Amino acid sequence: MIDLHCHILPEIDDGARSLEDSRSMARHAASEGVRMIAATPHVRTDYPTRAARMEFEVDALRRDFAEQAIAVEVLHGAEVELGRLFEIPPEELARLTLAQTGRYVLVEFPYRGWPHGFAGAMSLLRSQGIVPLLGHPERNPEVQDRPAVLRELVDQGALVQITAASLDGRLGPAAKLTAERLLGLGLVDVIASDAHGPHIREAGLAKATAAVGDAALARHLTEDVPAAIVAGDAVPSR
Repeated sequence: MIDLHCHILPEIDDGARSLEDSRSMARHAASEGVRMIAATPHVRTDYPTRAARMEFEVDALRRDFAEQAIAVEVLHGAEVELGRLFEIPPEELARLTLAQTGRYVLVEFPYRGWPHGFAGAMSLLRSQGIVPLLGHPERNPEVQDRPAVLRELVDQGALVQITAASLDGRLGPAAKLTAERLLGLGLVDVIASDAHGPHIREAGLAKATAAVGDAALARHLTEDVPAAIVAGDAVPSR
């Protein structure tokens, strides 16, 4: 599997608090069958991570994992707040894309309220040849009330990522039910961990794939689509 949303870089945001946390997260993921993890530190007001810092930390983690014989490849990436997309220069944003292909960027879906600036953001990203992957919309109350409303954003070209902990119930019944309904509506492209570490949330992709209840669909959401995104290719259809 490939995990495209993980706060594995140490001491950079609210994710891993230490290098040992990062190692623990990677070992846990590897034990579940994860072979690649995109390091996606927050890029928002409280954690204004720059591409250069992310790249430095990814390089350091790659060296450490090689020394520790941790068989997980760490990829570049970021989780960018919607409003920040309008402030980041194109060259910087390209460096924050998943695996730095310049093709896909993980966008943090708001935890409350509807993203009214999305149309403008889509236009901006489209002009740069970038597709947004919306992170954890199933945790938003408006989406929980009306999951089908997300189709509006999908029709504009967005991809959707749900969190493993939502699907397996760790984030509560509302997130679980919404994740299941989004799957049933065919609006989910990726399942990822959004792991932050032992203090917030560990990985758990194995339990989430089991919760999907369809091995082929689970493979599509954790292997096929993420592999295409990492390669910078078009996402395969279901």
